[in-house]
Amino acid sequence: MSQKLNGKIAVVTGGSSGIGLATAKRFAAEGAQVLITGRRRAELDAAVAEIGRSATGVQADVSRLPDLDLLFQKVKAEAGRIDVLFVNAGGGSMLPLGQITEQQYADIFDRNVKGVLFTVQKALPLIQDGASIILTGSTAGIEGTAAFSVYAASKAAVRSFARNWILDLKGRSIRVNTLSPGATRTPGLVELAGPDAAQQQGLLDYLASRIPMGRVGEPEEIAKAAVFLASDDASFVNGIELFVDGGQAQI
Repeated sequence: MSQKLNGKIAVVTGGSSGIGLATAKRFAAEGAQVLITGRRRAELDAAVAEIGRSATGVQADVSRLPDLDLLFQKVKAEAGRIDVLFVNAGGGSMLPLGQITEQQYADIFDRNVKGVLFTVQKALPLIQDGASIILTGSTAGIEGTAAFSVYAASKAAVRSFARNWILDLKGRSIRVNTLSPGATRTPGLVELAGPDAAQQQGLLDYLASRIPMGRVGEPEEIAKAAVFLASDDASFVNGIELFVDGGQAQI
């Protein structure tokens, strides 16, 4: 079977766990050379070992512009170009209106909006004409969820970036699409429920009850959709929001 990303250079931010790690592994399996970022060195090193010899890890916090400069210096030195950029790093926390703090707002928007913007902008000199940029959105960007408004607003901003950037990049045939997972079994999701395993399972069960397919997603299922958007199979797919959510956003 032919590899869909054979010979491609792929950069995956937030690639040390969850959806980012699953996607980096899938990209590598499809023939790509993969460079991943993560904020924690131990997790990053473990992820690189799991992906295999085609992977390189760069410790970076995407909300810090000097870290992004170092990332793309490393990409330039190691690979010289970018064919696929999966802008996946981000995260969030829950606070209801009335309790939202400036610190929470800054943490979420710095990672999910500022980080996305400057990751793409600083990558542009290395991104090849005809390349694929994939932004990680969320069903939260179009759904209402109690105590989740700041995170939801940040993901709505990500979706808006894609709509506008396809016009800015029109002359270079660079595709920009948003991949929006629904509830997916990742460390970032279960940690919203706190450290207690029973509470974590309770959150997963509640989320599954809201999904027409009756279960939460697995990171590998999101990764398969990312491969599609990254590959030539999606050569005429541009500016969309692809929901991989078991139907969650459709009801």
